[in-house]
Amino acid sequence: MTTIPENMLNDLFENLVTQFVKQNIETIMRAEIKHMLEEQEEHQRNSRNGYYTRTLHTKYGHIEDLQVPRDRNGQFQTSVFEPYQRRDGWLEEAVIQMYKSGMGTRDVARFIESMFGSQYSPTTVSNITATVLEDIQIWLQRPLKKRYSVIYLDGLYVKLKRGTVSGEVVYFAMGIDEDGHRQILGFYIGGQESSNGWREVLKDLYIRGATDVLLGVFDGLTGLEAAFRETYPKADVQHCVVHKVRATFPKIRVQHRTEVIEDIKTVYTAEDKDLALAAFDTVYAKWGKLYPKEMELWKEQLPTLLTFYKFPSLIKEAIYTSNPIERMNKEIRKRLKPMNSLTNMDAAEKIVYLQAIDYNERNESRAIRGFADPEVKKKLTEMFEARYSDKITSEE
Repeated sequence: MTTIPENMLNDLFENLVTQFVKQNIETIMRAEIKHMLEEQEEHQRNSRNGYYTRTLHTKYGHIEDLQVPRDRNGQFQTSVFEPYQRRDGWLEEAVIQMYKSGMGTRDVARFIESMFGSQYSPTTVSNITATVLEDIQIWLQRPLKKRYSVIYLDGLYVKLKRGTVSGEVVYFAMGIDEDGHRQILGFYIGGQESSNGWREVLKDLYIRGATDVLLGVFDGLTGLEAAFRETYPKADVQHCVVHKVRATFPKIRVQHRTEVIEDIKTVYTAEDKDLALAAFDTVYAKWGKLYPKEMELWKEQLPTLLTFYKFPSLIKEAIYTSNPIERMNKEIRKRLKPMNSLTNMDAAEKIVYLQAIDYNERNESRAIRGFADPEVKKKLTEMFEARYSDKITSEE
């Protein structure tokens, strides 16, 4: 019995698949032209006029002799592909996915060249990914929901080549809506992080429809709290406890660090706010003389570090820290890292946008733990109505 080599079997299988695809595409086109001719009026005097041959690259293989039907009046155009299209779109989608994963335009071009020759230069790759720019503007201007239980704010620096390579901030806003779904609401690139920059971000969120917010979660950047309260005066502010602990850690002597951090932990893990305040009094009495500046800073910021106690305990872990948006930033930073530095603002926007929509698609139907609980939803609804009921009345 003769054994067929594995490579020959693979070639045979690929040829069968390609032939199958070709036959089905041709069947679809014959049905399309038949339907077009049946729908036309008699006075148009149109009929079929044979076929012409063309090539088409598909993800299933290369079709050399695709038979495309034509009519005498030259009106027929199949919906399977565009008139001058030589690929079915899969390669362009692959280019975008490779770019999204962190490959530069030259890396993508070299990869494509190894498969299809020299047709894809870095400029061509850049042109393909540039189609994303149109989507970005639509996405950044899309309407937002009215109510967000939580809005997280954080910045990420990217390296842009503007004469010299320098870091510029990407402002991120993430929200948890009434149903407990977490989504990236927007991103804004350019300049150095500042309170004025955040003021513009918050203004944009409000204009796009996010008018009712219960809580803003972010770190202690100077001016950010004031900017947030200008836009959302009825919302609470939660300064990130994890950021505060990290900021305190290097100020403590090595021999005391573990003990101080463990003592501080008793404050934000207490059962309720009264017990948290009592725990802080103990920490202050124990460490206030050795570390007066650090303990005073904790005392001053305690009101916004313990805001989460106003909210249901089941969502505490989701709101007492800005970790959710930091984890998302980490994903984006990982994608940007292989690129070292980006050539311009458009390149940065394309990468960030592709990661943002990917993040939103993965989380659009996943409720954050605790937020889906009926009692939690009831409590949050009551908080919305208590704070914003006057606005509802005025609108009516």
